[in-house]
Amino acid sequence: MEKEAKIKLLQSLIQTNSANGNEQQVAELIAATFANYGIHSTLIPYDEKRTNIIAEIGPKDSDYVLALAGHLDTVAIGNIDNWQHDPFSGEIIGDSIYGRGSADMKSGLAAMVIAMIELQEAQIPLTGRVRFIGTVGEELGAMGSRDLTKHGYVHDVSAMIIGEPTTGDIIYAHSGSIDYTVNSYGKGAHSSMPERGNNAISNLVDFINAEKNAFDDVPTSPVLGPLVHSVTVINGGHQVNSIPEFASLEGNIRPVPEFNASQSAQRLQTVIDQLNQKPQNNLELKIDFSFEPVVNDPDGEFVSIIKQAHQVAFGTAPKLDIIHGATDASEYIKDEHDFPMIVLGAGNWGDAHSVDETVKIDNFLKVSETYRQVALTTCAKK
Repeated sequence: MEKEAKIKLLQSLIQTNSANGNEQQVAELIAATFANYGIHSTLIPYDEKRTNIIAEIGPKDSDYVLALAGHLDTVAIGNIDNWQHDPFSGEIIGDSIYGRGSADMKSGLAAMVIAMIELQEAQIPLTGRVRFIGTVGEELGAMGSRDLTKHGYVHDVSAMIIGEPTTGDIIYAHSGSIDYTVNSYGKGAHSSMPERGNNAISNLVDFINAEKNAFDDVPTSPVLGPLVHSVTVINGGHQVNSIPEFASLEGNIRPVPEFNASQSAQRLQTVIDQLNQKPQNNLELKIDFSFEPVVNDPDGEFVSIIKQAHQVAFGTAPKLDIIHGATDASEYIKDEHDFPMIVLGAGNWGDAHSVDETVKIDNFLKVSETYRQVALTTCAKK
């Protein structure tokens, strides 16, 4: 596949608006691209305008499956007036391509598609299968990867690379993430007679104070560090001279394997149950999203294979690191079948979700070559 065609593919993906909830066009574009090179894709509808995609090359009876996985959605562009470069232009300036999703993670998607096409074009005999997985909704709930996991699409996977932006370095572990809401129900009254009401804001403060120390006993992970938790949003009241009958807050937790997402959610519920023993409190917990932490062996065989592939593609050794953001791996890990899941993609993690998001063309191309080298090592005849 010529360099110009590779760049054009990435530009086309960026030019297709796939903000969360509108992923179908990108799935169809990828399917059409694969079809041009004789690779069959399966579109798996999730909802209106939302479609997951699976494509595969290699012998269908092979027991080895290398998954190249990524999400089709992006975050919204926000205020377009803040952008110096059209977020849907795929504009090239110097050695960089600009646009929403250029880093997170349409460059990863394009690099995976290209790697599979180049294997197909070269007619390299394969002993294993290479499977492309594109999901909806990773940026807000990871429902695509959850749905595919539920229906067994990763149950036979031997190893997986997730193409989130890492500039080509290896992320072998990441924290989980819990988003939650606490609602406080009180009783309205005139502010001149607060004794006739029940202040929902004051009751919510009880939770805020308890939350500060609710995880003090949690052990620190030797890989991911401490569990991190914060109350980040609060709403309550509607008029200054009225006792508020309702208030709510939102918070986030970054769980670690030593105290995972399920345990963290249960700890929050325990705090709520204890506070509700006070007669004035009527607090309700809702878990909005819950993602488990993912940790792989940095000295494992699959990491060694990726390190060698990176060395071939980049001419340098990769960096091994961790991140504290969750990925689709937090859903794939729920499959009862255990397999390594490594995060490696083009672009800088710090550019994700940013105004004037960008990716270096050279980095994008080298990451694609890294994927191809991993596939050659794991799936090609020796």
